[in-house]
Order: sequence, then structure tokens, then C-alpha cells
Amino acid sequence: MPAEAVETAHKQVRLAAEDLDGSRVATLVLEFADGWGVPALWEQVCRPLLVQLSGRTAAEIAVERALCEGVRVGLDVYRREPGRSLPTGGVLLAGAEKEAHSLGLHALAAALRERGRGCLHLGPALPWSALTSAVHRAVPHTVVLWSQTPVTGRAYRLVRFARDFPLLRVYGAGPGWIEPLAAPARRLDTLSAAVDVCLDATRPR
Repeated sequence: MPAEAVETAHKQVRLAAEDLDGSRVATLVLEFADGWGVPALWEQVCRPLLVQLSGRTAAEIAVERALCEGVRVGLDVYRREPGRSLPTGGVLLAGAEKEAHSLGLHALAAALRERGRGCLHLGPALPWSALTSAVHRAVPHTVVLWSQTPVTGRAYRLVRFARDFPLLRVYGAGPGWIEPLAAPARRLDTLSAAVDVCLDATRPR
């Protein structure tokens, strides 16, 4: 996105959040995603604003919640067509155990839909046992696990999970994975990188 467009987007989304207008935030998310694509929107607009507007006081927390909910709704409806299911392509997304935040996964799911691909998105705070069960049932090729804080980004646990499924590609995404991830688990630092690995998993070998 051009710098001027980014600045304008920041101002518009921030004002909508400060007005506690989640519907307006969602509308802006859809508008900017259509114009610039989900990866650019997420990396240049949503992520910086989520950092800037992280709540401390009661009023700030309300603004943060309006922003988060508006972004989530906008991303969730983007490129969805009623009655049409996209192929999951063997991609499973989930939040780490006890991780309540998963906006990054909503962004990844929206970016995949933008490329004509779906995914199995199991939401936040998925227990390790439930993740294991889901892998046995859905048999994905790729798992992306989101962690927002070091409390939930338990690197050793992700590595152990990856070693339990040697044919599975396992990635940690989000700022919570501060410890190095040993092979075979790997870390994803950007939304574009996450989209690339998920799409690569759908291509024939």
C-alpha cells in the first residue's frame, strides 16, 4: 500500500474504533482488503493499529475491543460466498492451548480465500489433545498454530507435537513464539509467508 493510503486507512479505522463503531471498522476492512489485498491490509494497517490501541484504561480497552471485533468480522466475511465451500487444501489453523487471541488466523483464512483456497479453522485456545484428535480425523498436510504471548507459546510443546506427526508440516505463528523452534517445527513471521506455505501444501508433489 502507498504511504498516503496507509496513513488514511490508519486514521479512518482508528476513528471508527474510538467511536466504538465495530460495524464501520468491518466495512473499512472489507474496503481496504478489496483495494490492496489482505496481506497488505494486515501487515500495514491492522497489526500496527492493534499494537497502538492496546488497552490499558477502561476506555482504551473498550476501543481495543471495538477494533478487534470489527477487524474479525470484516476478515470473516471477506470473499465468503453463501452455499459455496472452498477446498481446505489440507490446511488446519488453530490457536495454541489457552490462547484467547486469534485475529492473525482470521487474517490468514481471509488471505487464503482471496487466493481461492479454504482451510479448517478451529479457532482460539485449542487444547493439545483436541489438536491431536483433529489431525487424526482431518489428516491435514499443514498445521499453523497461533500464539499471542509467551505464556501460550510453548516452543518445546510445539516441537514435540511436530515430532509426533513426522509427515505433517507444523508452523508457529504470532508474537508468542519467542523461543527458537527446533526442527521439524518452523516459525512464520509474516502473513505473506504463511499464505505461501499453506498454498504450497496444496500443490501436487
